[in-house]
Amino acid sequence: MMKVLKGKNIVITGASSGIGAKIALKVASLGARPILLARSEDKLASICEKINNQFPVKAIYFSLDVSNTNQVKEVFAKIYQEVDFIHVLLNNAGFGIFDMVHEATMTDIDHMFQVNVMGVIACTKEVLPSMLEKNSGHIINVASQAGKLATPKSSAYAATKHAVLGFTNSLRMEVSPFHIKISAVNPGPIETAFFTTADKSGNYVKNVQKYMLSSEKVADKVTKLIIHPKRELNLPVWMNWGSVLYNLFPGIADKLVGGILNKK
Repeated sequence: MMKVLKGKNIVITGASSGIGAKIALKVASLGARPILLARSEDKLASICEKINNQFPVKAIYFSLDVSNTNQVKEVFAKIYQEVDFIHVLLNNAGFGIFDMVHEATMTDIDHMFQVNVMGVIACTKEVLPSMLEKNSGHIINVASQAGKLATPKSSAYAATKHAVLGFTNSLRMEVSPFHIKISAVNPGPIETAFFTTADKSGNYVKNVQKYMLSSEKVADKVTKLIIHPKRELNLPVWMNWGSVLYNLFPGIADKLVGGILNKK
């Protein structure tokens, strides 16, 4: 595994905490050079220092709000001044707010789309030209099981993740002649700070606590995906089967399990 990643430049958005930070540490331990992007410069500086103290990889970081398209262009221009090629882009930045449609604010909905969807597209557009030129590269978009199976009280968030999956699947076909790998990661609920914002009532976390994935396990799986690219990484497997069955028999599922899915 170390041979595969040694010397690779891996850009990770949302790298200041959660699975983004853990993946940065894991790829660095395997000889890759993480390039950390997130809004919180203090947290990025701390993680970058930790990586560089533990591993001889020269990790770097840049403060970035992926919803700001101009800032995305500026930051990636700076990255390309430091490295000649980005081998892997991990579009991990994202957030959710769980609200009923009639209670959700347009400000929150717009912000989710700007970060979760437009941020993914903007960062992808910055790495594609060089990947196309070199006939190489790997783009990984972190979507969600919510992008396959919508649930009550997450309509806007689910819509953003459906959009990420649609973008990912179309992009995969577009770049297939150029040997660029495109992967989607679809996790269920993960034990991270995500729910501090998404689930202010605490009800969802309480209701699904026993099903939550550990951030360490997800980071391990995503690191393996970087080493062995494939179309999709679905976590946990049983939840993905639920999504498949729901999409095959949506009408029946609405009647039989609609209540079961209402955990928020």
